[in-house]
Amino acid sequence: MKKVTIEPFQLIGITVRTTNENGQAAQDIGQLWSKLMGEGIVDKIPNKLDSSIYSMYTNYESDHTKPYDTILGCKVSSLEDIPEGMVGQSFEGGTYGKFVCKGDLTKGLVSASWFKIWEEDIDRVYTADFELYGEKAQNPTDAEVDILIALNN
Repeated sequence: MKKVTIEPFQLIGITVRTTNENGQAAQDIGQLWSKLMGEGIVDKIPNKLDSSIYSMYTNYESDHTKPYDTILGCKVSSLEDIPEGMVGQSFEGGTYGKFVCKGDLTKGLVSASWFKIWEEDIDRVYTADFELYGEKAQNPTDAEVDILIALNN
């Protein structure tokens, strides 16, 4: 894990409230990804700063074992125009732990990385954690995805 500073930013996308209990998140987040890709949601997001997709985990009820919101979307320059059926949210940024996972997205690469992170003793704040799917994630069988975890300073 590498410590990095994330500047505040804004995100517009689609959301679901879920939990990691009984594999519910895998089902809910999988459906959210299907909607994002199948309905061309990324193309409908106004004021995008780039084409990277963020999978943000926020509004934690407690820690990763309790309910939280997942937002799939893009970083934007403004929250003034949020399309119907989407949400917009501002994030404060801060000190983050950065994990880079490389491999095949179709074989559970990201979820396997999360299981390892949950087992580590990391001083987390549970404000907003996220995955970043940028240029290096375009090839799903040979992808690189950043996972960023909010830390206590």
